[in-house]
Amino acid sequence: MADALGSYPQFRLNFEQQGKRAKDLLKAARAGEAEALARFKTPPRLAEAQYLIARELRFDNWASMKRHISEMTLAREAMNASAPDSDLPTLHIRCGHDLQEQLKEAGFGGDYYVDIYPYIIGPVREGAGYLEQRARHIVDCYGDQFDPPLEYEGQLRSLKDKERELHDSADYGRVVLWFEHDVTDQLSLIHLLGHYATHRRPSRLELVSISDFPGARRFTGLGELPPEALRLLWMTRKPVSAAQLRLGLDAWRALASPDPLPLAAIMRSATPALPLLACALHRHLRELPSSINGLSLTEEMALTLMAQPLPRWGGNVNLAKIYSAMHWDLDPLPGQGDLHVRDRVLNMEGASARVFERRAGVGPDGNSRPPWTDILSITDLGRAVLKGGFDFMSLTPPSRWVGGVQIGTGMPDWRWDHKARDAVRLSS
Repeated sequence: MADALGSYPQFRLNFEQQGKRAKDLLKAARAGEAEALARFKTPPRLAEAQYLIARELRFDNWASMKRHISEMTLAREAMNASAPDSDLPTLHIRCGHDLQEQLKEAGFGGDYYVDIYPYIIGPVREGAGYLEQRARHIVDCYGDQFDPPLEYEGQLRSLKDKERELHDSADYGRVVLWFEHDVTDQLSLIHLLGHYATHRRPSRLELVSISDFPGARRFTGLGELPPEALRLLWMTRKPVSAAQLRLGLDAWRALASPDPLPLAAIMRSATPALPLLACALHRHLRELPSSINGLSLTEEMALTLMAQPLPRWGGNVNLAKIYSAMHWDLDPLPGQGDLHVRDRVLNMEGASARVFERRAGVGPDGNSRPPWTDILSITDLGRAVLKGGFDFMSLTPPSRWVGGVQIGTGMPDWRWDHKARDAVRLSS
């Protein structure tokens, strides 16, 4: 689709290649090829072919694509000229390591801080013992993914060190927050804004906020972008306002609450000070059990894919395919990592009765990589749950967290009413 240049085949475009693609599309349409011809609304002309190619890459028109490619080229040529952040001691903050090397390659010289805790899936509480709770969650969920395995004491020390680093960030001349629109990013952003609203702040606190970037069929994160794109985005940064600090603090406190109603109210306010936050909070709240069938949105998407496999899958469904389909096609706001999806899907196996069965399988290369290549098959009970004829929560699945809300036996039965766009608490 887009030019395969270097390590960024989708977002690093070549104008000549796109021109050739437009001419090839026009040639195919004029030759009567049905698929190509169906894309044109008028008798095939080069101008419309160019427009179609530009729109395919999510530009408004051919001219805007040409202008964007020119700006990206200039930014790439400038990467070795000077460091954009050299005027002040700068700290770049991100919710993952994905920009650390790209920023260096783009010519930035500042330090890098990672707000790494998985607020999207782990318990989010404040007060006494909260770091201990987070350390235990990290070890329990991800400890066996490392060699040697993670240990509780080490994770607790690491979390305490990160807290000190965040407090010390106020000593920098400038702190820049790099965040996109998805749930992972927006929950981390309100954590940081909540921190700076109640603690020392650097003299300059700035935000790069992005919901889209053209050049691919779907933009899912800053980590996909080539280094020169980060230089362009640097020019869009803005000072964090008092209204953003207040909203960030309010949203963070609501996220950490065992009552989801305040967070739902903030979501419905449309969060004008942070325009990307409302959609992220909505997606987050849809991980509460549904008022219709007791499933979170992730659980419902997974069971739906097991019940109706995509045609290209040949009938077999596995966790790797489910993650890919959610990330690229189904999830209204993708942003979960593969381990997040793994945990949310496989957690359903701990219910008192199975909504899907799992057996060993292999990937396209013929190798087995459990649980990713294991074949997942929905059960009759799973189909009944999907249709709303049976409540999944009545099967007492293992406890899980949605921010500060603990879902499970003995906990308040909070549900998400998607039609009302609000949380509701069912009586016992």
